[in-house]
Amino acid sequence: MKKLISKSIVLITLLLALSQVAFSQILEDYNPKWQEGERETWFSSNDRLILELDLETFPLAYFSFEIPDHSVVFVGEKLWFFTDKDTAFNEQVNELQREFSKSKVSLTVFKNGISSDQASVMKVLKSELLGTISTGEGFLFNKREFNRQVIRDFFIVGMISCLLLITLYKLAYPFIFAMMIKPISLLNAEDFSESGSLQKFFSGDILLYVFIVNMLLSLAMVTAMVIFRHEWLEARMELNFNSLIVLWLLGSLFLLVLTILKFTAIRILSYLFDLGKLEFAHFFYLLRLVVITTIGLILGCAFFLFNEFSAVKMALEALFTGFFWIYIFGILGLFLIMVNRLGFKKYHLFTYLCIAELVPFLILAKLVLDLGY
Repeated sequence: MKKLISKSIVLITLLLALSQVAFSQILEDYNPKWQEGERETWFSSNDRLILELDLETFPLAYFSFEIPDHSVVFVGEKLWFFTDKDTAFNEQVNELQREFSKSKVSLTVFKNGISSDQASVMKVLKSELLGTISTGEGFLFNKREFNRQVIRDFFIVGMISCLLLITLYKLAYPFIFAMMIKPISLLNAEDFSESGSLQKFFSGDILLYVFIVNMLLSLAMVTAMVIFRHEWLEARMELNFNSLIVLWLLGSLFLLVLTILKFTAIRILSYLFDLGKLEFAHFFYLLRLVVITTIGLILGCAFFLFNEFSAVKMALEALFTGFFWIYIFGILGLFLIMVNRLGFKKYHLFTYLCIAELVPFLILAKLVLDLGY
């Protein structure tokens, strides 16, 4: 009798173990199916893994995902989520089908230097996590959805529009364009002579030039807002191509008004500090610096948007940090030029530049930083 009971217990234990294995069994292992991306054109992305997921079979099963740190994951053309650290989670098949409304989707994982053994996708029968996302200690997961092609289309249309306006402006006003674009003027400071050639700010040609510069700057700022504050923007407006174009144009007009107010403030301060007509040389010196820096910012942004999308966030952080420090050094260079060429007292000029440039720029940079983070 005892032997019979012992055998029954062993048999029941084995059956429970087999049932547990059955409920936890792997239905399909997708890991051998990873395809490593290759550069096909200048616009294609590098360092990516591509996998086709079947969302039709076993709808009640679960996908088990393991994604390495600092990865950007797309489903089709939609940004699904990004990771700051190694992330593991399970998602039910029918939930994914409901979210993406397709029977098969392409999963793409972007990361510099990623290989197929760093990511894992399996379809399992039972989810120990019950379809929830693991966000415990050591994991950071931020799920969001955004069509990367929208930001690319917006950026390329904005950049082509700016280039077209720049070309037309060069044909219409070649002398002003040549003066305002050459980097050597930052060193020889030719505008600080008494016979400065730019003495009419509120003329059509100058205002048009300033507006084009602000269009370039607004293009970079809107792109950065979409990358850094996607959820914040999406809660306030529908993020599509048309809305981004409208936001870009409104931003350009706002920056134009801000620039006019800045020039007016510089003129008033120049009068109060008894600096004569220094406001023209002061304003156009820094405007030239902004033009050259913004062109570099736009080119860097374009490269990472179309060629290395997974690194665009870090690239924009570096580019805007560079813009900040270049402008700070530009104010320092302006101070040295004024001291050497105009013969004013150093503390007099220092106070003037702090009020006119340094303090407003630092306040604006703080507001941009708060908005970005």
